[in-house]
Amino acid sequence: MNPRLLQRLISDDVATEPGAGELDRPDRRRFLQVIGLAGGGFMVGSLVGSPRLLEAAMDDPGSLTEFGPFIRIGSDNTVTVMIKHLDKGQGVTTGLPTIVAEELDADWSQMRAEFAPADASRYNNLFFGPVQATGGSTSIANSWQQLREAAAAARAMLVGAAAARWGVPAHTLTVAGGVVRHGPSGRQAAFGALADAASAVSPPADPALKAPGEFKLIGTHVPRLDSPSKTDGSAMFTLDQALPGMLTALVAHPPRFGATVASFDATKALAVPGVREVVEISRGVAVVADGYWAAKKGRDALVVEWNEDGAERRGSEALRAAFEAALADDSITARDDGNVDQALREGEQVVRRRFRFPFLAHATMEPMDCVVRLERDRCDIWTGAQLPTVDQQVAAQIAGLAPEQVRVQTVWAGGSFGRRAAPNSDYVAEAVMVARAMKAKAPLKLMWTREDDMRAGYYRPMSVHDLEAALDQNGAIVAWRHRTAVQSILENTPFEVMIQDGLDVSAVEGARELPYDIPNVRVDWHPVETGVPVLWWRSVGHTQNAFVVEAFIDELAAAAGQDPFELRRKLLKNHPRHLAVLETAAERAGWGDPLPSGRGRGIAVHESFGSFVAEVVEVSVDGQDRFTVDRVVCAVDCGIAINPDVIRAQMEGAIGYGLSAALREEITLDGGRVEQGNFDRYRPLRINEMPAVEVHIVASDTAPTGVGEPGTPPLGPALANALFAATGVRRDTLPLGDRARA
Repeated sequence: MNPRLLQRLISDDVATEPGAGELDRPDRRRFLQVIGLAGGGFMVGSLVGSPRLLEAAMDDPGSLTEFGPFIRIGSDNTVTVMIKHLDKGQGVTTGLPTIVAEELDADWSQMRAEFAPADASRYNNLFFGPVQATGGSTSIANSWQQLREAAAAARAMLVGAAAARWGVPAHTLTVAGGVVRHGPSGRQAAFGALADAASAVSPPADPALKAPGEFKLIGTHVPRLDSPSKTDGSAMFTLDQALPGMLTALVAHPPRFGATVASFDATKALAVPGVREVVEISRGVAVVADGYWAAKKGRDALVVEWNEDGAERRGSEALRAAFEAALADDSITARDDGNVDQALREGEQVVRRRFRFPFLAHATMEPMDCVVRLERDRCDIWTGAQLPTVDQQVAAQIAGLAPEQVRVQTVWAGGSFGRRAAPNSDYVAEAVMVARAMKAKAPLKLMWTREDDMRAGYYRPMSVHDLEAALDQNGAIVAWRHRTAVQSILENTPFEVMIQDGLDVSAVEGARELPYDIPNVRVDWHPVETGVPVLWWRSVGHTQNAFVVEAFIDELAAAAGQDPFELRRKLLKNHPRHLAVLETAAERAGWGDPLPSGRGRGIAVHESFGSFVAEVVEVSVDGQDRFTVDRVVCAVDCGIAINPDVIRAQMEGAIGYGLSAALREEITLDGGRVEQGNFDRYRPLRINEMPAVEVHIVASDTAPTGVGEPGTPPLGPALANALFAATGVRRDTLPLGDRARA
């Protein structure tokens, strides 16, 4: 998800039961202003690392003293940081407390973290506007200055309280390890002993912040706060939540996108022991039971007739043909430098290539799920909320409540990769729909199976790209044209405000920002419409466009008789951060060192979400034309490195995720039906297939930028370039499979 202003929320596909007022009108799209949402925050959260009971998670946090929205200091000397972002594995529950501990001068053993509840007035993403949201690799970047100032102010308040208590000037006090000390008298006090008094001290308007040279925790190894609870099993994911009397619901979704319920027969489903109710909602038919297995067996026994008049019926080949045909249709220009047409006509050599990419699933470890407790005048929701503000608004509309009557409590999520940021809050909406249809008889856990999400979820868009470039008589690239046919992610969603003069920026990101020094550049987007729902997928448009750009640059290097690394160096002379990671990765990988026969080395560099990443991939090809990926060397510049271990972990994970997609992941359709259902046919990388990965962090003194997504885009093209180096064959269609030659 891109860090752009989100100003409006949309109510779409959430109408369900009779009596839902305007929501019953499927032809009406209602826009709601975000400004003024969710007044009166609930200053509680799920304690990171603690197996708190679900009921207690909504209670008052107890003897904690508040220092603004983000910092709580307990009488037991603990420092709790309210985490306004979802931690779905990327480590923000360690990264954000590190920032606070640094400026507060706390000891790391004191630090705790809690997920903040939905309250956009206090916990908005500063890059998105008045919306609480996690996405676009912005968690650290948008919180960096905010948390530093909050912690520095709290530190000054603690010092002020100690100075007043001891009757000494504040400047004579020092703070270290969570203790305020007065050296001349030997007096000292822990944070917990000062917290109550300090909370009454006026915070400074402009607290002094440390210079990078003074950092003691930032840039060092600190143990992750979530490791103990995830190791001993006490970390509470949505799947783990339980309420007294809670029921479980599974929804039967249509087998084709766009189909609706024509009729259903619940007789056999209701005969399954444990099944309580069967209710229709706008997205299908829900079976509600005492537990998962009864709900699953009841859904298996359900008989549903679907109305497929408006459903998507095309298969993958027909869809791909439509995308290819769209490249000849009208387009929207994203970039137009110089005169590309003339330069192509006059070029000494013209190179052309078509690239093709399939739909992809997010394939999160924990499928979609949500717990809801609906009452007459309130609705409590527990879920891995990536867009709490949107979830809150959607739930309020369905339940007929005001947003402030809906409390969304974020809990751990087993991955997302963008999936938990659906603009219509699909699975949260379903949970509230079912609860309302049941007349709120009991708390409810709605669960999606792996097959549900694989066949009825959202996907990275299919895309087709045409690339054209001209070289002059000296081998210099003088023209570059990139045409992309891809479905809009933003259209008909609350995120339409990001569309610029008709251009979906996510379709061309990573393409229109081409950093290479080429005088004539044109990038065009050819919109395509399908009935397949699409959504941001880890690195969004960068994932396709980086492949296209970096694979084509390699091809042009070969056409010009130049080393692909040296060509990039020359074309990036005005982009020092690109150049630094490129040179670091090449040096650490031994670029230019000879490799044995049957081995190849490829390189790629890309900027996304404010960070710069270069990767070198090494492959081996055997006598049966099969290949293995042996090694990946990664260099990353993400500004100031808050937690180097977390950064390395994110690069390693992004490389594995990108490698899975490049090798064999794809969603295919047969007559509009998704053919994959689980990890037997949609097969991610296995641990024994993971190559050796080296991550090198390039030192920087700029503000931190994203690390969750930027490691994925360069992997695919570096792999394709390595295969060319090993075989002399270009690869332009994903997935690559396990054959070295297509």
